Amino acid sequence: MKAPCQPGRAFARVIFTGAFHVNRKSGNVRIGPHPVAEQGIPSGPIAINFSRQALQKPRFNKPWRDKKRSSDFSSRPGGRPGNDRANDRANDRGHARGHSENEDGPIRLFGLHAVEAALKNPARKALRALLTENAERRLLEAVGKIELPIERVSPRDLDKLLGADTVHQGAALDVEPLPEPDWHDLAEAAGGRPLIVLDQVTDPHNVGAILRSSAVFGASGLVMTRRHSPPLNGVLAKSASGALELVPVALVANLSQALAELKEAGFAVIGLDSGGEQSIETLDWSRPTALVMGSEGKGLRELTRKTCDSLAHITTDDTLASLNVSNAAAIALHTALLARKK
Repeated sequence: MKAPCQPGRAFARVIFTGAFHVNRKSGNVRIGPHPVAEQGIPSGPIAINFSRQALQKPRFNKPWRDKKRSSDFSSRPGGRPGNDRANDRANDRGHARGHSENEDGPIRLFGLHAVEAALKNPARKALRALLTENAERRLLEAVGKIELPIERVSPRDLDKLLGADTVHQGAALDVEPLPEPDWHDLAEAAGGRPLIVLDQVTDPHNVGAILRSSAVFGASGLVMTRRHSPPLNGVLAKSASGALELVPVALVANLSQALAELKEAGFAVIGLDSGGEQSIETLDWSRPTALVMGSEGKGLRELTRKTCDSLAHITTDDTLASLNVSNAAAIALHTALLARKK
């Protein structure tokens, strides 16, 4: 079911949902489940230089914004409004990030790119590094100096610590969770760059890959549901190849309310769907846009779908068999980047 565009709305929204399978006759895509793949994750430095257009900065109605911030948590069982909001956020943050043993405890990152990016990030508090001799040498070349305790380990030590199938490249880093930004601030700072919104996308490899594409193609930030999202831990950070330190990630308890606020602030929210009337190439990417993507199995939830302004599709060739959510995000973000550079 598609919600009609509202009269006078300047913007549209794009929602990417789960895995995408090609209709060989129409060239459109439909949503369906896809297998989780740990292979094929790109590696290497992430950098891009793009020009930003002068755009009207989105503004949120302050009374409504304050109201939503206080009610964001009171709607949950056991939630408390008002001054207890910070406590609720801390509790949910632990659940969302997978801190089952200690909600405020450290996270263990692994992989050279993830560890290097964390060491270079002034907002990330690093506690201890576990490095092989070769990994320590490579990291010292990259960051210059490591000002924290270093424990020399063997590759076998890390295999035992992280799991034999973990690709750690001889490097692990114990860190504190990053400070969680407010999603309103991410939206207000977006400028002409798309804001990525994930509706209960649970696979950490997909979310990590989306973060990497967001860094490469210039997304302003990532917004996830506070529940039913993957923890921002080592698995996701490894897939992001350092982008977790570059792209801010905010959590929301009520996604439909957040989307409604984005609409009021002048954002476009367009859902990518096989029934979408527009192709993503025809969208006006110069306007503030929220790209909302659904879960791998179920796609967008019904209320999320009803909240969006319109739907769009990715044009594909008959030779393409399927496209998962991270691939779709990369295509859309690259399309948006090319449009902004014109």
